[in-house]
Order: sequence, then structure tokens, then C-alpha cells
Amino acid sequence: TGGEGAVGDEWMPTARAIETAGPHGPVHAFAYAPTHPEVVAPDGERPPYVVLVHGGPTSHVGPAPSARTAFFTSRGIGVLDVNYGGSTGYGRAYRERLSGQWGVVDVDDVAAAASALADAGLADPARLAIAGGSAGGWTVLAAVTRTEVFAAGISRYGVGDARALAADTHDFEARYLDGLIGPLPEAEDVYIERSPLSRPERFRVPLLILQGSEDRVVPPAQAEAIRDALAARGVPHAYVLYEGEGHGFRSAETVVDALQRELGFLGAVFGFDTPGVPPLELS
Repeated sequence: TGGEGAVGDEWMPTARAIETAGPHGPVHAFAYAPTHPEVVAPDGERPPYVVLVHGGPTSHVGPAPSARTAFFTSRGIGVLDVNYGGSTGYGRAYRERLSGQWGVVDVDDVAAAASALADAGLADPARLAIAGGSAGGWTVLAAVTRTEVFAAGISRYGVGDARALAADTHDFEARYLDGLIGPLPEAEDVYIERSPLSRPERFRVPLLILQGSEDRVVPPAQAEAIRDALAARGVPHAYVLYEGEGHGFRSAETVVDALQRELGFLGAVFGFDTPGVPPLELS
């Protein structure tokens, strides 16, 4: 039952806890296979997967499917929620793995988890996408430029330039970055080396960039610089600027539109139908 718009239990996927070996130690994640009460994939067909990267970055996702997860899994797309190194819930050493290593450990861990899922025959290795917002968007942008694992990326108000983040945010965020990357100006070379925008030639896979016009944490200039880098290299992409939205989308209209655009993007890139949602046109 439930109110209008409620999702029935038959549509909700079941979390499968997975642990895989990564270059920095074990990586924990939850996998959600495509789930539909009436439709199953043909025998032998591996589904596409989207790897969701939580923000924080020192946050945590639990084994409970969200409406966002069900939106994808009900349409034939698996979801992998990764608690990369730095996430809480797995002890101090796991949480401290990200210290000074933001842009390295998080990237290696999401790549290892996605690769393990494909190696196990549960996901199509040619149709792995990665999506995240804010700090998760940083990991998305770093993963598509520093690894060969992902065939597409979705960045919502993601950080492309860590030095700009330090300059644009208040003192608390700047001190927070000291622990994640290093103190400025001493660690400026590290900020440059880690930032995806420092190496625009590494952008090579299709990207969807979603951005709020009033974002004070990650201003539109960062998203526009990524868009320009993609355009300069002829990499398929779409850039959507939501007027009046800040860092994190608030209005229901924006949230729904962004989710539909993500689905349309994945359909366009991976070549599958998205009934009710038009394929997203890429530049």
C-alpha cells in the first residue's frame, strides 16, 4: 500500500554486501541487481551497472535501497553503492585510509569494487558508469580520468579543482581539506596533481554534468571548465544548469528532472531504451 508515489516491495532490490581486495586494503560495498516483478534479463546477459559514490567524503551508506536505487534497478540497471576508504562503519583504520589520500584511495576503491563485480560475471564490464555529487562528484571525475574502468560518468556539482574548492569555501572546509589532501600553500603541487581539471586531456568517456546556478561551494565555473574540456576534445557530454539551485538540489522538480536526465544519459551511452524518458542528446 502506501501513499501516492510509494514503491511496492516487489520493486525494491535486495542489498548484497560485498567485500573485495583493493590496493589499499579491503573495500566494502552493497550491490543491487536489476529488479522487476515481471521482467527478467535474457540468460547470459550481464546488466549495466552504475556505481554510486557518496559525498562527505567521510560518510557511509547502509544496506537499504533508496528510491534512487530502485529507479535504476527497476529499469534494468544494477547499482553498486561503495563505502570507499574513509567511510565510517568499518573501524578507525578504514576511516583513516583517506587521510591525505583524497583523489587516490577513493578512486582506487571504487574502481576495485566495480571491477570485482564485473569479474564475478554480475555486471557488464563494458557498461559500468559512475555517479556522485559534491565530494562524490570529485571521485567521479577523478575515476574517469585516472582509471580505465568506467565507460561513463555523472557528476552533480562535483569538485574538479581542489584549489578552487579551498579558495571558494569557508575556513572550516579549508581545514577539512588539510586532512584530506594537505595544507596550503605547502601542498599546492598535490592539489594540482590530484585535480581532474589539471589534466583535461584525460577526459575521454561521456559525461553528464548537473549543476546549480547558485552553488557557493562548487560554483558553476568549475562545471563549465569541465564542459569546455570535454567539448575541446570532442568527448560526448551534456551540461545542465539548474537556475536557483545551490549545492545540493532542493526542489522536487529539479530532483526528478535530474534523475530522468541521468537515466536518459545512460540509455544514450549504453544503447538501451528508456520508456517514458527520452534519450539525452549529447554534444
